[in-house]
Amino acid sequence: MGVSVIAGLNRRLSRHRHVAVLLDGLLASFFFFLQGGPFAGSWWVGVLPLIAAGIYFEIRGSLTTAFLLGGLQTAGMYAQQPSTASLTIGGLLLAFNLLLGLMFGVLGRNLFGELRRLYQMRLQAERERRRVENERLQAIYELTTTLTSTLSYRHVLESILDLVATALDPDREQEVINQLVSAVLLFSEGRLVVGSARRFTQADMRVVLEGERGLLSRTLTEGEPLAVSQFSGDPELGRISILHSCQSLYLFPLRSGFDVFGVLLFAHPQPRFFTRERRDLLDILGRQAVIAIKNAKLYEDLLAEKEHIAEAQEEARNKLARDLHDGPTQSVSAIAMRLNFVRMLLEKKPEAVPLELEKLEELARRTTKELRHMLFTLRPLVLETQGLQAALEAMAEKMRETYGQNVLIQVEPHLEEVLDVGKQGVLFFIAEEAVNNARKHAQADHIWVSLRDLGREIALLEIKDDGVGFDLKSVMGTYETRGSLGMVNLRERAELVNGLLHIDSAPGQGTTVQVFVPLSEEAADRLHHARET
Repeated sequence: MGVSVIAGLNRRLSRHRHVAVLLDGLLASFFFFLQGGPFAGSWWVGVLPLIAAGIYFEIRGSLTTAFLLGGLQTAGMYAQQPSTASLTIGGLLLAFNLLLGLMFGVLGRNLFGELRRLYQMRLQAERERRRVENERLQAIYELTTTLTSTLSYRHVLESILDLVATALDPDREQEVINQLVSAVLLFSEGRLVVGSARRFTQADMRVVLEGERGLLSRTLTEGEPLAVSQFSGDPELGRISILHSCQSLYLFPLRSGFDVFGVLLFAHPQPRFFTRERRDLLDILGRQAVIAIKNAKLYEDLLAEKEHIAEAQEEARNKLARDLHDGPTQSVSAIAMRLNFVRMLLEKKPEAVPLELEKLEELARRTTKELRHMLFTLRPLVLETQGLQAALEAMAEKMRETYGQNVLIQVEPHLEEVLDVGKQGVLFFIAEEAVNNARKHAQADHIWVSLRDLGREIALLEIKDDGVGFDLKSVMGTYETRGSLGMVNLRERAELVNGLLHIDSAPGQGTTVQVFVPLSEEAADRLHHARET
């Protein structure tokens, strides 16, 4: 009752248990005397404060309360009716209260002992949970720190699997580390290969998967993690022998926007190993892995791009050296020889000197044109000042003047307005490279260069000739051993404008080089998606 009164007043005293027992005792005594003592049937009212004392203070508190309550009742009865009978009845009430106090004290001690034990167990479990959670958070932090501190592709893959095992097994009981099967499957040339793995056999490490059937296809298509317990009949994962001993599987797609890098694979012999808590943890680690892999991939692409730039510069130097050697250098050597010949004619046959000087002048003029053409292709200033169409027409004019090659230009004017200067420069060099290849190898009477709008924000740059053509399949099959980078240059320059390169040729039917150029990001997505499908 005292507790109820205190709770009703929304109060909490510093010694509220003592106050609660005291109030219960006073109220019980008041009720006892109000009802006329034990003879009126109120002998039982002492139970309430004794229960409270037994719960709050166990045996010592309940016995003390019983003694005080019994003494108070005995003194009250004796004060109302001084007699030996009052003392006798008071003694019996005191003994009764002491017996109840002992009983409720024992019950309170046992009850509170059990409550303390349960509380300690709960507290210990909460501490353990927090410790495990802290361990996992520490593992996530270490994973994030490790993955963001390195740009080595191999180091990233190894770190992912090591830290995942650590995060799943913070107690270091070796259960997860010894039995967990894990792997990073990455796309290479359109197929999934094993980038890194734990517990894979040598044969498993060499497995190449298409990712087009079964659970892998489902994970990659839906772009969502997948947890399964029955996968023994999977058409692709069934080729990995170590998975035959596992009964639970978790797949996490390594995907960022439109970029799909591969799949994180985890498997375990226990059927229900991947609980909700572990799946949530793997999802967190998987998302961090995607970021790390993407950064490492971008870094590798940057290194590869630097190598491509170095190769392109080297190829440009080699091309310039070849052009100088095949053209102006030979012409300058011929000029020197003819000058020596003219000097001999002045001594032995002076009348032949004027004709020889005319030939020498013509050779010098032709050499000057070749040099000017080479300078124009290295840096066409007209492209910067007048635009793509003017640059292509200037290139065609120089081809006619220098080599007698007939080049016809057709450009839809409005395309220059939607193409920035950078893209115009790339398209010019693609056209110049293709025209120069046709001049050297095609023996063509005509070369047509056109830039037209195909609609849906896609433009087409086409270089076509009526030359001898070639067997495209045969040439591409042996291209890497030919020591030429002409087609590689065309393809890389097409990629600079996010375009697609297509070459069509056959013996006796000429050659057509096409570059499909997207004019917006949406068009680029459609263009590359169409190529993939």
